[in-house]
Amino acid sequence: MTVKYWGFLLLKLAAGGLVMRMLWAAILAGFRGPVLYLGLEQKPFGHDLGFTSAMLLFFLACFGVLYLIIWDQRYRCRTCLRRLRMPVATGSWPNMFLIGQPRTEYICLYGHGTLKVPEVRITSKSPDWERHGDDIWKELESLEETKR
Repeated sequence: MTVKYWGFLLLKLAAGGLVMRMLWAAILAGFRGPVLYLGLEQKPFGHDLGFTSAMLLFFLACFGVLYLIIWDQRYRCRTCLRRLRMPVATGSWPNMFLIGQPRTEYICLYGHGTLKVPEVRITSKSPDWERHGDDIWKELESLEETKR
């Protein structure tokens, strides 16, 4: 994997963090002032239902944004950062010994590589990225010659 791939992930994380920071500031601006509870000034979290509910939703939104950023990054080409396309289902559970375990394969439209995502993750092994050579047409021609 290239530095460009990881740099793009860091850029998306920074942009997501900035958006969530602005949302945090908007929540704090909407709920100004301490809460009076039993004659004492208290912080609003835990004492103001509206503020506590807003913090719960903010917390869930932060994890949702993080999940979407990581999910999007997994399905990008490691070379050109374009979204991987053309999902193809391969394998079969009944014929697993003959044609392999079921998985979905995605390919970069510009021929940089293929991502093989297993249908069921039994181990913690990440999806398999197979990088293609510089000349994808040479690989395709060699496959055509083996069929003859």
